[in-house]
Amino acid sequence: MISRSPLPYIGILAVAAAMAMMPLYVSSYQLAFTIGLLNFGVLATAWGLFSGPTRYISLASVVFFGIGSYTVAIVGEVMPWPAVLLVAALAGGAVALVVGLATLRLAGIYFVIFTFGLAEMVRQLVTWYEVNVTLSIGRYVFLDITQTQIFWQLLALLAVVMLGAVALHRSKLGFALRVIGGDETMARHFGLNPTFAKLGLFVASSVIMALAGAIMAPRWTYIDPAIAFNSTLSFQVVIMALLGGMHRIYGPLLGAILMTFIFEALSNHFPQAFSLLLGLVFIVIVYLLPNGIVGRVEELIARTRRNPARGSATAAGERT
Repeated sequence: MISRSPLPYIGILAVAAAMAMMPLYVSSYQLAFTIGLLNFGVLATAWGLFSGPTRYISLASVVFFGIGSYTVAIVGEVMPWPAVLLVAALAGGAVALVVGLATLRLAGIYFVIFTFGLAEMVRQLVTWYEVNVTLSIGRYVFLDITQTQIFWQLLALLAVVMLGAVALHRSKLGFALRVIGGDETMARHFGLNPTFAKLGLFVASSVIMALAGAIMAPRWTYIDPAIAFNSTLSFQVVIMALLGGMHRIYGPLLGAILMTFIFEALSNHFPQAFSLLLGLVFIVIVYLLPNGIVGRVEELIARTRRNPARGSATAAGERT
């Protein structure tokens, strides 16, 4: 039976309301760090929203993040900010719709390879356009948007994403997606359309990532293809979701919080070996925590519950 308790919604809103006061009390460095954490939290949760129930591993997160960033660079100074965000969301959704229609019939390693190739292809196309059409690489972003406003926007987006994730998990669509992730053949026997369901969720996840990229764009002032479409971002998002547990609502967010601190330490103390250490972290997570921290905790709780029951059965047998 699906729980209808409002407590998860109340909890999310209460935490968001408490965090909204942070810019009034923290330093500039702490605010900048928290903005990065919120950005990764949005991206990892959006990634888990699609990949968690469907079990598709996407390396295209940076494509939609970059589309949102470049949208701001192109139209940010000629349109009101709400309209810029709307255009970024529509652009990300349109690309996701085309990509999803072409690729979501793929599965396993084929989908992973395609999404990785897509990220590199988009970066090269944008670079070619900048060099050959605009005759320059990179664009400046001069918008009157402060760090505090970026923080509030990311916080609001994360709260909306978390509320949506809870609502999806409790809905019939969420149940259908979990069935599809387990066995698409069985899902078709139940009258479900796996392709349509996966496409809808892929587009929704991509729109969220595009919005995150758009919100973060004013923070950089200068954007070029290497910044907006840096493939390292896709791997970071995957690592965060896997660490926390991609099959649970709060797992990717937990992983994003932990990995943001780890990334900060690695980039500060080992900047030249960051990519190497990132790969090692990925290997350790996959090998030691295949179901993430949340999955590991659930396994330990289940084992603890089984052991007392086994002990009671043994004692009852001895008395008999």
